[in-house]
Amino acid sequence: MPAGRWRYDKDKLIRFLMLVRILFFGILKDLAGQGGESLDLPDDATLGDVLSHYEARIPRLKEWVSAIAMSVNQEYAGPEAKLSQGDEIALLPPVSGGAGESEQAKGRDPKARPMHAAIVRERIETHAVLEGIKRAQDGAAVVFEGVVRDNTRGRRTLYLDYEAYEDMALKQMEELSEQAVSRFPIRDVAILHRLGRLEIGETSVLIVVASAHRAAAFDACRWLIDTLKRTVPIWKKEYFEDGVLWADGEPFPAEIPRAQGTPAIKRASK
Repeated sequence: MPAGRWRYDKDKLIRFLMLVRILFFGILKDLAGQGGESLDLPDDATLGDVLSHYEARIPRLKEWVSAIAMSVNQEYAGPEAKLSQGDEIALLPPVSGGAGESEQAKGRDPKARPMHAAIVRERIETHAVLEGIKRAQDGAAVVFEGVVRDNTRGRRTLYLDYEAYEDMALKQMEELSEQAVSRFPIRDVAILHRLGRLEIGETSVLIVVASAHRAAAFDACRWLIDTLKRTVPIWKKEYFEDGVLWADGEPFPAEIPRAQGTPAIKRASK
């Protein structure tokens, strides 16, 4: 018998169910009123069935269908993806900066190797990371810092609060670093991202690229921050003098499947 549960109706066995875990982030967490829950699904359910279930339960979710992405077990997936017992499913609004400390990163030295990426909650020490990555053969070390500014589109910002799908974010940051090293003629990369409350002037993200030549280091650094901002599941909530809102995220790139065009719901029960 496959893992999962059977549902009974009037003492009669009628259908096999599987139990999955659903996670919400950013504005979708606000719409759902929670960060996650467990969901019973038929054994032949797809990711599209999950979305259809929540579209029916949370009508405002339909406003986001064309923009959100979904993941299964920390990998982006499309509505047609088949689900299995125990899967972890996340509904992801467009991403927008930030980060926090994953269990994998706790206790690590931010300069430690061979990992290129870290998610932290404490202050990012740029000079220490820079000194930790430089080597004698490097002719260039390019540093990018994303810094909290005091305004957004004319509104005075008080502070920012970042959240992330932490394990997935750390995994993707590490993969981006490895892609950069193979894609550009550079020697090494370090990426740190921070979660939690950040005050004006504090660093939310740090990228350091070490290379023999400056052109490659500049190119890799620009590619890393641009790609990170569009693909890594991190979100930013902005606190203004006159209100609070989730920052508009950049659209997911074309290669990441969207939730649009989901099939009709089969049956799902909490």
